[in-house]
Amino acid sequence: MAAVARFARGEHRAGGDVQGGEQCGSPVAEFSIELVRSVMAGELNLALVTAPPEDPKITAVPFALTPLYAVLPQTHAAAQKEQIALQDLTKDEWILLARRVHPVVHSAIMDAARRGAIAPKHAHDVITAQQAVHLVSENVGVAVLTKPVLGAGAEGVVIKPLSDTSLCFQTCVVMRTDENSRLANEFARSFLRKYAPQHLPPKQMDLWLSA
Repeated sequence: MAAVARFARGEHRAGGDVQGGEQCGSPVAEFSIELVRSVMAGELNLALVTAPPEDPKITAVPFALTPLYAVLPQTHAAAQKEQIALQDLTKDEWILLARRVHPVVHSAIMDAARRGAIAPKHAHDVITAQQAVHLVSENVGVAVLTKPVLGAGAEGVVIKPLSDTSLCFQTCVVMRTDENSRLANEFARSFLRKYAPQHLPPKQMDLWLSA
């Protein structure tokens, strides 16, 4: 999931899709790592990012738990399962977002494969989820992604959540630690009051909800 917000001249622009509970949002064109860099550079006031990297220049407050999903051809042997295990994909070529696009998620997928003694036949790196879904529709392989949006040209594919709990990630509101925009901070506090889980650590919540 990735979403952006920019505050300028009192205007607010945002992208992405947020739901209540354990949300899974719709990806937008920006890469997660690029969103974080844009926040640190002051180009964005805040962003909603799944599995952001740790950096002392940003504060990341989680508000949703986001699993990864397998995108499969409808003819795949595991396509009828409610949840997919990586073991179900051992005979397939894998399609993943490149490490430079989402290093945390890419590393977690490969680490989980190694723990399960799984060696993908071949791993294709792509830049966007849309590219991955297209390759699946062309029967190149199976994709493992944060939940993509199926658009035109995605016929013949299904999306199923992965069962591996190690491949669930926190989606966070990310801001610079020195962010001084009153509008940005008010938006972040309002957003977290609405969407952050009740079990969010008090100290983290206080960063945003203090007057």
